Amino acid sequence: MILDSVRDLNPHQAYRIKKLKRELDRAENYQQWKSLALKMDEESGAQEWKYDNSSPYFDAEIIAHRLNLLKRYRSQHRTADLIYILREGFSHDVANIGHPMLFAHSYIGTKKIIEDYIEEVSQSLAHIASENCANLSIQDKLSFFENCQKAYGQPALMFSGGATLGLFHSGVCKVLMEQDLMPKVLSGSSAGAIVTAMMGVSTPEEIPGMICGEHFYSEAFHFRSFRELIKGNGGFADVRYLKKFLIENLGDLTFAEAFERSGLDINVTVAPYDISLEDVRIMNKYTSPDLLVWSAVLASCAVPVLFPPIRLTSKRYDGVQTPYLASTRWVDGSVRNDFPQERMSRLYNLNYTIASQVNPHIVPFMQDDEARFRRNLLSWPEKIIRKQGKLVAMEAMDFTRDRMGRIPSIRRMLDHCYGIVDQRYYGDVNIIGKYSLRHYGYMLQNPRAHLFKLLQQEGERATWPKISSIETHARIGKTIQHCLEELRSAERTIDIPTQHAGI
Repeated sequence: MILDSVRDLNPHQAYRIKKLKRELDRAENYQQWKSLALKMDEESGAQEWKYDNSSPYFDAEIIAHRLNLLKRYRSQHRTADLIYILREGFSHDVANIGHPMLFAHSYIGTKKIIEDYIEEVSQSLAHIASENCANLSIQDKLSFFENCQKAYGQPALMFSGGATLGLFHSGVCKVLMEQDLMPKVLSGSSAGAIVTAMMGVSTPEEIPGMICGEHFYSEAFHFRSFRELIKGNGGFADVRYLKKFLIENLGDLTFAEAFERSGLDINVTVAPYDISLEDVRIMNKYTSPDLLVWSAVLASCAVPVLFPPIRLTSKRYDGVQTPYLASTRWVDGSVRNDFPQERMSRLYNLNYTIASQVNPHIVPFMQDDEARFRRNLLSWPEKIIRKQGKLVAMEAMDFTRDRMGRIPSIRRMLDHCYGIVDQRYYGDVNIIGKYSLRHYGYMLQNPRAHLFKLLQQEGERATWPKISSIETHARIGKTIQHCLEELRSAERTIDIPTQHAGI
């Protein structure tokens, strides 16, 4: 939620703002939405807030001091001093400039001094990479920028579960790709695993077509008859239909092969059916390079009761499919770890995460950034109730487990419920679906063109207000990547004449 301006508004201003809000809700694309959002910031007084450096959420003095030094050293071509001051503050949230509340007061942008600082860091990096910086060799520059990339880290995009409501994620992807803000690290659970995998097995040229939706139209959900249900050995839905859909769209690629094809690091979360025998896992090119992607996604979609637990399948070096941890069965990863950001951070050196959340049992309880981070007395009762409610629920499950945990089915149910209550459902930037009762009717419908278009548009609209924050987070990292690409290209250009001379 964007905070209302503290400035008193006269009736005419209030009318114009109300009118702009209605137009924002009807915007057809991001450019139209952005134009209206800038007008909204102007009318509401948010533009004035951007020029006021006072804030409890970041240290303006540190940023102002660093900004002045960077400008001076760059203008005076003091390369050694410039590198020194850049290295000193290589973090996307130096002086806490990445705090979510700094992006809650306006629709577009944040404090002007923060925007100026990020712009100056980017220009300083570009200066070091350019030919104007002649006192460093290309090898020295490459070494500097490679270290910068490691120090700064990279973002990740995480997709939640949510059955057919997961089509919302396609709208998030569409907007991020249009704005050139799509991270290279993706993770997904359940429905989010399908989107992650379909991105991960596609070439860069195929991804835009895939996001248009035609590959999603399928009879993935097919409910079993009453006669089949009483026979047991399965859930309410026939897993064979979902398996067929996944194999048709994901092929027989392993996680290692998927990375070679797309260049994306995809991660799929799966949970063991019996949590006491095995821990939750994230499957990717590092932890399970030979595991078939469709197999991991099928397991991640195996919502208890709806689908039966799944055994995983890997592909041997000679192409033969073999069982993966044959004695273990797996279920929906979102019941234990919807967003595996801590585990991915160790593998990919993440600096911030974008969470796309549509889980129907989670969205109604999620808070916006203002509610989560505000510090006034009025926020205390809700925070106390939320914290105590969580503790009471977990203690009740512990009490029940101590007395009835010997019954396997009850123990498994309590383990899964405990995981749902105890895990973290927020990223650094959160894109959350807005639900009405009709959305719960979409959950187990097979994807159709009208439903895909509706949910994708909801995903786009939910992403537009977050673009400004994501751009701010991503700017320096993208500058580092661009400089590295330019320097590597220049290095290859130098090497080619040298090789010809040797011939």
